[in-house]
Amino acid sequence: MIETTQMTPLEWLAQRGMGALAEKMEIKFIEFTIERAVATMPVEGNTQPVGLLHGGAYVVLGESLGSMAANLHAGPGRLAVGVDINATHTRSATSGIVTGVCTPIHLGRSVAVHEIAVSDDQGRRCSTIRITNMIKDFPAS
Repeated sequence: MIETTQMTPLEWLAQRGMGALAEKMEIKFIEFTIERAVATMPVEGNTQPVGLLHGGAYVVLGESLGSMAANLHAGPGRLAVGVDINATHTRSATSGIVTGVCTPIHLGRSVAVHEIAVSDDQGRRCSTIRITNMIKDFPAS
């Protein structure tokens, strides 16, 4: 959970930041709650040499969504860190944007597991990603 302020989860995300890689890949969060997180990413600029969206780009989108959702769940003074991720690519996006929808599979005190479905502009699933995050206390400063 976010700290007890009037800050919305999207405001918390904007304040925290998504990291340099997500910014370079132009990932944009459009919905962000513990129950569902949604972000988009352009195909252009994130392709492999033959013009298909790079498989690693799908994984970056999935990890960005799943890790940030796990950190929102972890709450103040705690940190979620990825310990496992896997992806199955079933279609290739070649233009436009892809949209990742992240939903929790398990939200526990020490582990959070999320599934991210990534679809193209026509709503066709391109990749399914599952990420497991370990939740721990922030290290003492």
